[in-house]
Amino acid sequence: MNLLFNIKRLLSQKSINVIKIRVLLMTLFYSLSSISLNAQPIPKYTIHRTADSIVIDGILNELAWQSAPVINEFSYPWFTNGQKELTEARMIWDKNYLYVAFVAHDQFISAYKSERDSPVSQDDCVEVFIAPNPSKVQDYFNYEFNAISTTLDRAPYNNRSGKWNSNDLKVAIKLNGTLNNHSDIDTTWTTEIAIPLEDFYQFAQNTPPLDGDLWRLNLYRTGGEINLQYATWSTTLRPKPQFHAPERFGIVEFSDSLLYSDSHAH
Repeated sequence: MNLLFNIKRLLSQKSINVIKIRVLLMTLFYSLSSISLNAQPIPKYTIHRTADSIVIDGILNELAWQSAPVINEFSYPWFTNGQKELTEARMIWDKNYLYVAFVAHDQFISAYKSERDSPVSQDDCVEVFIAPNPSKVQDYFNYEFNAISTTLDRAPYNNRSGKWNSNDLKVAIKLNGTLNNHSDIDTTWTTEIAIPLEDFYQFAQNTPPLDGDLWRLNLYRTGGEINLQYATWSTTLRPKPQFHAPERFGIVEFSDSLLYSDSHAH
């Protein structure tokens, strides 16, 4: 309001200072842009506990997976052309693991990187970024997986160097299509991930989490030799593709309430 008053006052003067008006208008523009960006909400998700043994095989046939709420509203902040392909994700947990599953709809599945900690984001890739202490979001982990299950992982140790690897991280991929063959049309690739909660022992307030604990977390999809994807669960508000934006991570709440499970089906 003060900016608008100052502009009105300058315009009413007999000798208009054009430079001052331009400065005030630019300041007003950036202020309104900042308000608009900051108004974009942070998404939230409840992660329910499962009592079942989850087999990491890339097949989401356990009832716990089938009962978990599905995240399918990904944003495409850097979209320019091509097709916005659907990405679906869901999460569950037990006393040992945080489980994350992605189903990536993809007409042309491609992946070439095969060495641990290679730049898998250049391939078709899904990523999980986790800040286990919401009051210290800069202490975050990232786990990245291409369509042939090659993994890159980083932790807040030694300036996020590549020397750290999660010891008990598990991942499996199920392809519905032909890898690196663009003469036909593929359907989906599914990534099933088990992230050991012991990774977060020095950073989380409780390991395993307690009922009602809040963490910050984001889910991403990137890469693709054809129809490059940049999809985010919580938009990062960066002008160019950038996933390392912990202040924009979504909010997840751990719930001790059980989902329907195989053990209840008998």
